[in-house]
Amino acid sequence: MDYSLAALKLLCLQLRSAHETPSSSPRSLTLNGIVFQRAWLQGVLVSASDKNRFLLDDGSDVVELSLSNDFKLREWEVGTYVMVVGACLVRPADPPLIKVHKIVDLSPFPDREAMWHLEVIEAHKLFYGTS
Repeated sequence: MDYSLAALKLLCLQLRSAHETPSSSPRSLTLNGIVFQRAWLQGVLVSASDKNRFLLDDGSDVVELSLSNDFKLREWEVGTYVMVVGACLVRPADPPLIKVHKIVDLSPFPDREAMWHLEVIEAHKLFYGTS
């Protein structure tokens, strides 16, 4: 993992459009010319196949989350609004997969959900010159 590459604030729909960067080591993704390895997403946990695998819905699409054993200390529940940062794997036939490095329950802060789409748009305009 190249930690000099920032975690890119994304909507789930944008992550689905990312492509693997050819011949990059370590493996990275590209979206509109931006190279990244980790995504920063926010959304609602909408489904759980077990305690370590969830679907996250941000209103634009869904991604699959894979939680490591480090996150077993807390019981994550469907309906919780969370922020996640993790390594990305785009899969053509399935939702993108995020191997979660960080997860934070943002449910106590109801304004976070309303502002997330605006934060992503602002970050892309200010830092990446895209919209």
